[in-house]
Amino acid sequence: MTITLHHHTPLVVCSNAIRTCWQSFDKSDNGGEKDRELIDRVGNKFKHSSTLEHLVYTFYLAGISRALLQELARHRIASLSVKSTRYTLKELKNEESFAVDDKKRASKYLVFTDEQIVDEMSIKALENLRKVLKKGISNDKAKYCLPESYKSELTWTINARSLQNFIALRSDKAALWEIRELAKLIYNTIPEDHQYLYVNALKSYD
Repeated sequence: MTITLHHHTPLVVCSNAIRTCWQSFDKSDNGGEKDRELIDRVGNKFKHSSTLEHLVYTFYLAGISRALLQELARHRIASLSVKSTRYTLKELKNEESFAVDDKKRASKYLVFTDEQIVDEMSIKALENLRKVLKKGISNDKAKYCLPESYKSELTWTINARSLQNFIALRSDKAALWEIRELAKLIYNTIPEDHQYLYVNALKSYD
């Protein structure tokens, strides 16, 4: 799994949105310590969290499973543009057959777990999908054979209020292991001067 931050809103945009309410623009320090404290005080401590929606992040997520993609879809206040199986399954069509012990080559297409039998069955499903594609079945129908472990990529845009909720829920030990990893990677990818907004949402555990 790899994460790239394509865009983020400067903190001063959020602090200026807050200062709009009191017309206190003259107190801004252009996203510095005073503005950071203001955002935390109003957005977090005073619970006027709608002000955090002025901060927006756009990430490129690669190498995630379709199982994780389904979990992401539950976070509705976010925008997803996902790699299309309709147009991209052809990349699998010309591969040589996959043996169940061929994890290195299959890892181009699959996310593996720490359960051997699950990973072997995923490779078998991948091989079945390859065979279907070789028979000339359309991608629209062949994709019904896709295993949940099949890798996908997407551009994901989310505001700070929703991202706090995402990190709080998905870094919890009850969350899917793969999305826990994603939540922590997302936190580490956020600009350092933004991380203070999420540190209380991030769960830590043994």
